[in-house]
Amino acid sequence: MAIAATDAQDRVEQLSLLTERLTELVAQSAQAFEEGRPHKAAEQLEETTRLANVYRHESARVRADPNLVAAAPLAQRSRLIRATEAFDAVLARQGRAIAAARTVTEGLVKAIADEVANQRGEAAGYGPRSGQAANKAASAITLNQRA
Repeated sequence: MAIAATDAQDRVEQLSLLTERLTELVAQSAQAFEEGRPHKAAEQLEETTRLANVYRHESARVRADPNLVAAAPLAQRSRLIRATEAFDAVLARQGRAIAAARTVTEGLVKAIADEVANQRGEAAGYGPRSGQAANKAASAITLNQRA
């Protein structure tokens, strides 16, 4: 999907609106991760993905041909620049929030796996080595991928 702009002014206006909306969605997602509610971030995932694809496509077009926006008034182009800077900042915030959530999640999974391994009983076997401890490092856990 692409922006259907009639001229440079229309294109810059649409890009500004797109960037501002995408910034809003990503900020909401980052806040959800910061609050430990990643399921809230998933609620807007479809719209965010769709707008991000349009943004990626249009950004590539403008980078390839800056004349697509060059004729727009300076005030409009400045608005687009500010919107893009805000978008970059909120992307960095979201990246930090997701990295923190991933670190916490990985720590929880490791702690659970370690506890499961510690609670497993000794292997009761036959033979001269039956009294030795079983390999406690090997364990399997099942994760709910919806969580």
